[in-house]
Amino acid sequence: MTRHAIQDLAVPVLAMTVIVVASNILVQHPVNDWLTWGALSYPVSFLVTDLTNRRFGPALARRVVYVGFVLAVLLSVHFAGWRIALASGSAFLAAQLLDIGVFHRLRQGAWWRAPLVSSSAASALDTALFFSLAFAGTGVPWVTLGLGDFAVKMGLALLMLVPFRALMLVVRARPA
Repeated sequence: MTRHAIQDLAVPVLAMTVIVVASNILVQHPVNDWLTWGALSYPVSFLVTDLTNRRFGPALARRVVYVGFVLAVLLSVHFAGWRIALASGSAFLAAQLLDIGVFHRLRQGAWWRAPLVSSSAASALDTALFFSLAFAGTGVPWVTLGLGDFAVKMGLALLMLVPFRALMLVVRARPA
């Protein structure tokens, strides 16, 4: 990778790492019986991935995910514990790679289709993997929390279309 490419990817890697670590801390704090604070922060990670994919393409978007994955897992072990870090890392990697693949396949259609469909599918996978790995067998009502979080993530997937559309003008696709 060139120095210029590393500089270009530093912002999305930093954003991804901060979002995931913050979400791993926040997911441990319920808002009520069916929602955690993490549901409000984590969907922004798909916005970062989709904008990176739009600008640099799927190969560099995957690099951002891999680097963000390593950094977020290492920091999450310290800030959120090993079980949350392991669950988050597993769910994050699977969901983000799904998001990148779906987004790339749909990117030539209507401007809203790729980010909405990819974020929705990835949120479903992320939620199922994360909540089952992080909380199954702990006494935490993980199914209820997972369903509540997923419902909020779907609403936020729609809401994230606003910044995605606004940032499309700033984050133009790099010429091939």
